Amino acid sequence: MQAIILTAGKGERMQPLSFEKQKHLIRILGKTILEHNLDQLDGLINEVILVIRPDGKCKEIRDLIGNRYKRLKIKYAIQEKLLGTADAVKCSSSLLKDRFLLLNGDDLYDKKDIQKVLKSFPCLLAKEVKQPQFFGVVEAEKGIVKSLIEKPLKPKSNLANSGLYFLPKEILNYSIKKSSRGEYEFTDYIKQFIKEQKLNIVKAKRWIPVSYCWNLLEANNALLSEAKKLNQGKIEQGCHISGEIIIGKGTVVKSGTYIEGPVWIGKDCIIGPNCFLKKFTSIGDNCRIGQAVEVKNSLIGKNTNVAHLSYVGDSIIGENCNLGAGTITANLRHDGETIKTEIKNKLVDTKRRKFGTVLGDGVKIGIGTLIYPGRKIWPNKATDPGAIIKKDVR
Repeated sequence: MQAIILTAGKGERMQPLSFEKQKHLIRILGKTILEHNLDQLDGLINEVILVIRPDGKCKEIRDLIGNRYKRLKIKYAIQEKLLGTADAVKCSSSLLKDRFLLLNGDDLYDKKDIQKVLKSFPCLLAKEVKQPQFFGVVEAEKGIVKSLIEKPLKPKSNLANSGLYFLPKEILNYSIKKSSRGEYEFTDYIKQFIKEQKLNIVKAKRWIPVSYCWNLLEANNALLSEAKKLNQGKIEQGCHISGEIIIGKGTVVKSGTYIEGPVWIGKDCIIGPNCFLKKFTSIGDNCRIGQAVEVKNSLIGKNTNVAHLSYVGDSIIGENCNLGAGTITANLRHDGETIKTEIKNKLVDTKRRKFGTVLGDGVKIGIGTLIYPGRKIWPNKATDPGAIIKKDVR
């Protein structure tokens, strides 16, 4: 059995995190999104085709994968021009045998859901969601897909298309045209297919779309909720630990630190003294979290330092960052409205009441900096001491 994972996209909606790396290479709980999905496929699929770009970014993927998946044969298909998802799949057609599983490279899928899909050929995986108008909406009748409509203003169903399919290679024989975005959309193949053949639908128990930066918080929460307690580090006397806590080798949690799980801490970190790590915090390898720092519901990338007397809430901090003493991330508007943030020169509503900042890799924050809710700082930028960040720093 073969699977295709689409990993060639630029991930512009994930900026500033996607400047230094492709978004499926962003880490959650120490693993990239791509690795999380390969883990789910391991044991179910024999061969995985990764559709990658022709530029230097593909080397990151090859280096990451290496030979670590003994039961998965990894092949690569090059998408020379980024002409859409249908074009990406077409680029892998010479490697396909017959039936194939197709996954988005930047969403998180679950092994049990994939197993159900593989038992119901041909098939589409969908998930019941609260706001279907933001997704491709699937209408089904008696377990069969009847229509697929992209982001309708008035959805007739709450079933969102997850982008995971189990299909015959012959679907690529249909003729499709470029969409209004100037791309070939794989969903146009699906629309042609359901006119002539039955496409089964399986409802997902766990599918986490990761389109925007704040979706990483949701993905982190879901994965942490499944994590089991494991301590491979050292916890000094005088610490208070509750809930499911995962601590990597070489990490030291200093006296006076209060950790309220679930919390994930990587290898070779120094935490504290007198820190407060609240629920759903993930801290990457080789981080330093200084005296009296509070971190809540946030992802902190590897090799990052958060100096004393700082607060990081509902935020995503990239790798190799340095937050000077007294850095404060504001994560709540005074008027209680949801947080808006700028994406591709448009203001986008995160639908979140609490959302802090997003820092790209290599950002340096001066001491005493205050960052307004929803503001982002581009990779390798720096702020002056005492700065108040009211706009994105590019």
